[in-house]
Amino acid sequence: MPVAFPPAVQQLPGYAGNPGSVPVKFPPENYPPAPAFQQHASMAPAPSPGYPVQRPPPLTPGGFVPQGSSPWTTGIFDCMEDPTNAVMTLLLPCFTFGQIAEIIDEGRSTCSTNGAMYGCVAFLIGMPCLISCGYRSRLRAKFDLVETPAPDWAVHCLFECCALCQEYRELRNRGFDPEIGWHANMARNRGVAMTPPVNQTMTG
Repeated sequence: MPVAFPPAVQQLPGYAGNPGSVPVKFPPENYPPAPAFQQHASMAPAPSPGYPVQRPPPLTPGGFVPQGSSPWTTGIFDCMEDPTNAVMTLLLPCFTFGQIAEIIDEGRSTCSTNGAMYGCVAFLIGMPCLISCGYRSRLRAKFDLVETPAPDWAVHCLFECCALCQEYRELRNRGFDPEIGWHANMARNRGVAMTPPVNQTMTG
């Protein structure tokens, strides 16, 4: 079988391997300049699927980056949206806090335990907001809520009852019922609480 060899390279004038040739300047003086490269819009790299582009949160006029991006479904002073809870929180804030804390803890603590802890702190040092403001931060982190109208510690120190009522209503608006506890909410949402069939017989 014959073997094909590549064609010989033609030596141009000015090539180092061609003695006696006239040197040529590179680039030639009369060669037109190369046009500037302009990237077309269709050549821009597209983001990879499954990896969304993360944009930084918007800055406020003062340069502060707010925590969270979702607004609350109820205002801090809208206590009359649930008058029963407003009166209960005014008389027994430890009870409302216990209900909220059980939902936020996802059943790892009970309403009575959280309420007793809240009452002890209120009785001993008179500042139950030291506990309740931490649960407000956890509630915001769970639902990506904006820290408004002030930092969590300031909201609970200044408007303790209003803050508890707002957090209670926020859980209600998002499908939780703090009155029945965490486990009853899970059973209701998953359809576990079902009545067994009556007079069920097995036929052969």
